[in-house]
Order: sequence, then structure tokens, then C-alpha cells
Amino acid sequence: MKPIVIVIFLSLFFSRLFAADTTVLRGKIICVDAGHGGTALTDLYRQGPTGEREEWINLRVAKLLQEKLQQQGATVIMTRISDDTIALERRAQIAVENKADIFISIHHNATADSSVNFPIVFFHGAVSENKASVALGKSLITALQKTLYKRPAQAMVVSDYTIFPTKGANVLRNTYGIPGIIGEASFFTNPREEDRLKQDEHNQNEATAYVDALVNYFNQPKEEILPMQIMQQLPPFIVYEESSRMNVDARKWLTDYKNAIKLAKSENSKKIKQAYLLFKRSASSFPDSYVAGECHRNISILAAKLGNKLESEQEKLRWKECYVQLKNGVAASISK
Repeated sequence: MKPIVIVIFLSLFFSRLFAADTTVLRGKIICVDAGHGGTALTDLYRQGPTGEREEWINLRVAKLLQEKLQQQGATVIMTRISDDTIALERRAQIAVENKADIFISIHHNATADSSVNFPIVFFHGAVSENKASVALGKSLITALQKTLYKRPAQAMVVSDYTIFPTKGANVLRNTYGIPGIIGEASFFTNPREEDRLKQDEHNQNEATAYVDALVNYFNQPKEEILPMQIMQQLPPFIVYEESSRMNVDARKWLTDYKNAIKLAKSENSKKIKQAYLLFKRSASSFPDSYVAGECHRNISILAAKLGNKLESEQEKLRWKECYVQLKNGVAASISK
């Protein structure tokens, strides 16, 4: 065999050896939940600048994902197939009753700052306990960045306790034990993104990202899900929820963070206290922002300086267990 033929043969052999197994979805039961639905007359804030509603986008992507997964041989269970209101408890029940291998709830995000646009994935509970869902979330973030953003972008994989501080998200809480996530691929409150979300090609690309994420997830070693304890014991950090995220004060999230970073470098106790409060306000007004985790880490540092050891320990734990530390972090801290 000639050398050049050997090289080509080995190249093909190893590329196949290390390529992702695209058949891994065959026989898997995937529950796809199109978030919200039937809320046009009540949840007025769930729409972009020109009126495109989140529940419509969610359903379009969910149906495309259903089709793509079925083509891969998966069994797909849909929680809704039209613009109807389905109780959150019922959505979770559908996944449990059908013994789903995976639960995916498709959403798109909103916040008061219309310039914001980046992907966020939520898992239930704590990083060190819900390891399988964290792995799925990281896989989805990688796929979304590659497929929708084309370049490195801020991204978050965070606990649902960041946005619902007392119990987390209903659908994830009631499917705990099944690897499950809420995917927020982008922000429909961003005018440019709202326009893209109306386009079939963009919806197709998003659905493809979910498929790629699932293929990658099932090609990795299986992670475990431990009984929930940590978040049930950690005091809740009160934040703006649902429609209150559109509050005018919520637009200050990044300015508050940047000002807090400057103030915290001072040795002046008054400025340290101001920084501490600004970090808290930033994390409260946009708890899933790409600086929110660092807000909590900095609150921990400043609480210790202000003599509150217990709060310092709690905030350090919140940062560790609620915010997955991704490689391309962009947020700054007052201390490494």
C-alpha cells in the first residue's frame, strides 16, 4: 500500500472513530415543552418591540425540533402542539408519565435592556447535585453559540433558583430526576433578534442546535442526579421575577455592576457598603445576566469585609452552586 493511501485510510479511520455517534437518539424518549401558550391577553410583556410573542416562537422551534428528532429515530412527546394554555404541573406530568429520558422546555428571554442578547440555560437546583442537567445545559450552550451566534458570546448555565428563588421553575422541579433544562436561546426584547426569530431559517438553526446538543450529550459519559438538599437550605435571594424584569430600574444592571467594581476597590467603608448594595441591585434586577454570578461572588467578599461572615459564606455557596463557570467568562471580580 502506497504511503499516501495509508495516510488517507488512517485519516478516515480515526475521523470515524472519534466522530460523534449520530444514532444515539434512536429509541430515546424526548419530552419537548413549548413554553407558555395562550397568554396573549394576559402576559403582555411576553412580546418583542413589534409584537412577536414568545409563545409563538417557542412553538415554532418546538415543532421543528420534534420533526428533526423523529428523523433521528427518537420518540418525541410534546406538551402542547397549538397556542393553548397547559398547566405547568401537567407539562411535567406528561414527561414523567411517558418515562422521558430528557425534558427540554423551549423558551426565549426578555429583559428591560433591549440591547441584551445571549443564550441562557436553566437547570433545577444545585450544580453539584444535578450533574446530568448541567452537562446537558453546557452541551446546549456550546451548540447555540456555534449555530446561532457564529462567534464567542456571553452565555450562562444557571440554576432556576436564580430567577425563582424559593422553589425554582415548576416544570423542572416536578421533573427532577430526569435530565432537564429550560433553554433560552436568545432575547426577543432585542429588536434585531426579534426580527431574526420571525424567520424560518433562524428557527430551523435553533432546532438543529438542540439536536446537536442532545447528540453530544448522549455521546458523553452519563452523569448523575443526586437528591436535592443545597438550594432548599440556602436562604432565597430576592429578585425581579416575570413582568417585573421589565422595570425601568432593571435597565441599570450593567451600570450598577461596573460602578460597584470601581467602588469596591476603595478602602473606604462607606464606598464598600455602596458597592455591596450595587452588586445586590444588579443581581436582583437581572439575576441570570452574565455578570450576576460575579455579583454574588463579590457580595461574598464584601460581606466578609463588612463583618457578616454568615452572609459571606452563603453568597459564596450561591455563586458556586447556581452559576456554572464556563470557560469564556467575561465578568470581572474585585478579587481572584
